[in-house]
This record gives sequence, structure tokens and C-alpha cells, in this order.
Amino acid sequence: MVHETSAYTVISVHKAFEILDELTGCPDGAGVQMLASKVELTANKTFRLLANLCEIGLVEQEKPSGNYRIGMTSFSLAQKLVSASSVINLTHPVIELLAKKHGEDVYMTVIKDDDVLFLDMAGCNQQIRAMSLIGKSFPYFTNAAGKVMKALESTEIIEWLTSTKNKNISNPGFLASELLEIRSNGGVAVDTGGLGDGVISVAVAVRDYAGHVIGAITMLGPSFRFLKERIENEIIPSLVESAALASEKFGYMPA
Repeated sequence: MVHETSAYTVISVHKAFEILDELTGCPDGAGVQMLASKVELTANKTFRLLANLCEIGLVEQEKPSGNYRIGMTSFSLAQKLVSASSVINLTHPVIELLAKKHGEDVYMTVIKDDDVLFLDMAGCNQQIRAMSLIGKSFPYFTNAAGKVMKALESTEIIEWLTSTKNKNISNPGFLASELLEIRSNGGVAVDTGGLGDGVISVAVAVRDYAGHVIGAITMLGPSFRFLKERIENEIIPSLVESAALASEKFGYMPA
């Protein structure tokens, strides 16, 4: 009897993961019958597994449709699994290629509390370059990486900026407009001077399998090399392509 129970438990766990996998590809959620068909279980067994997954927050049931979707606990777990070491391991080859291609410093950045952490770096051989920022943190509205990550995170931050009287933000209305523009242009941010006089940073977000922003690839350098034409025609297209490649490594599949 012990062996039978153990075998059943293993099968249930396997099927539960299959359900979660199916739901990651259903942004509008899915019903019991559809999921039962996908994982090859009866509707009754599928319903019981969904009830257990809902109980621990991995799955949520929508009302009034009754459809199921990935729950917040799943997102939280995914974020914990994407540790600093895995981010570095997966993205370093991408930023290294960028640095070699353009001859500029490239960083992988992530949000840490209220700051942007410059987690990893691929350097260049330019005689004039900014001091290494690896391991350093900056408020997220002072640089392109922070702006692009916050702009794509949700619209709540933009709504907050339009109504805030925070003295630490000199022009919240202008910043809100800048974040809206970042959202509308596909998630590309350019910042001048936030990381130092004459330093321009350009950033594009990296997403995980659920579409959540987990970081940003950032290229930075002096303004005399980062001319407007070069940024628009060379740097941005290359960053967009590289960020898409990095996102694929985390399982992101754009719709």
C-alpha cells in the first residue's frame, strides 16, 4: 500500500507541473475541461489538483468565468529561482558579445529594493570610459536601466508620479511622461547624465518565462561617442536583439 500511495503521489506531482506548464501559455486562463484534455486526466482529478494548487497560491481561479490562471505564489517562486548567479550565467555571454561588437561597456542590471544593482559587466578597451559600476547601486530613476524596468513593471508607478508631491523627485510629471514613452516605444530607455556628467546609458528590459521584467541590459559611454544617430541606428537595435536573446534563455516567448 505504501508503494502505491507513493507512486500515486509522484504521478500527481508530475501532473500538477504539467498543469502549471499549460497555464503559463494561457494568459487568459483555462477551464477544467481544457486542462484535463491537455494533461490527459479526468475532469474530476484535474479539478482536485487545481483545488490543491489554488490552496497554496500556485494557481488562482477567476470569477465569474471560473477559469484558472497562474497564481502570485508561482510568480514569487519563479523570481526566487532566478537568482543572481543564474542571471549572470545566462546573460554574460550575451553582454560580452555586445561589448565586443560595439566597443562599449555593457552591464546586466536588476532591481534591488529601491535601487538598480549593476550586477555583471562586460568591459571594453576604450581609452575614455566610465569607472566600473559593477556591484554598485543607484536609485532607479537616475538611469536608463531603472527607468525601463519600472516603466514596464506596471502603470501604477506612472499613476503615482502624476499625483505625488515627493520632494526627492524634481519633476514627477516629466518623469511620468518619460516612463509612458518608454512603455509605448517597446521598452527602450535612454538617459543622459544620471550616472555622471557626460555619461549616456541605453537600456532594454529582459523578461522571464511569464513575461515579468527580471533585469535590463545596459550599454553606457561618453556622450561624444553616444551620438543620437549612433544610438538610434546601431545601439538600440542591437540591444533589442540581445535582450530578446537573453529573455529566451529565461523561457520568454513573445506572443
